[in-house]
Amino acid sequence: MTEEVKDVLDEEEKTNKPKEASRDKQKSKTDDIKKLKSELEVIKKKLEQRESELTSQLEESADKYARLAAEYDNFRKRTQKERESIYGDAVADAVMGLVPIIDNLMYAEKFGDDPENPEKFADGVKLILSKLPETLEKMNVTAFGKAGESFDPEIHNAVMHVDDDSFGESEITDVLQCGYKYGDKVIRYAMVKVAN
Repeated sequence: MTEEVKDVLDEEEKTNKPKEASRDKQKSKTDDIKKLKSELEVIKKKLEQRESELTSQLEESADKYARLAAEYDNFRKRTQKERESIYGDAVADAVMGLVPIIDNLMYAEKFGDDPENPEKFADGVKLILSKLPETLEKMNVTAFGKAGESFDPEIHNAVMHVDDDSFGESEITDVLQCGYKYGDKVIRYAMVKVAN
């Protein structure tokens, strides 16, 4: 080969190298773009999947909330009905306890107009009074306030005072009105006269 041919070949080689380098760079860029596009697709799929999961969780939570609100509303209504029912039952029980006493009072009233038999009227009233503590006991109501007891401001109401050495300090000498308790709750305070 001659030198001239060699020079021409060298020159061609030099001109082809930048073309090849340019092609390699372009191929590399294309590969990078393809790689980025595939990564982007994976990320999009993950985002869509996560969005779907969050949407289903949100719908589930909304459903749970709606059910809970409905349960609470039903509970509130049921409790209200029970409360009203309990009050009605309590009134009915109290009246049922008082009905025999009312019947006896009506029966005693028949004899109250008879001037020849006042003892029968008095006996009827005594009978009624003897049944009253039993009726109150069934309703868990107890009477309190008796002469000789110690004065307790938590359950007694002192309306009179007397200085008398024959009685002890803060001793109840007379009961003007009996007091009543339902369990531990005072229904009516006993109205009493207290000594010293």
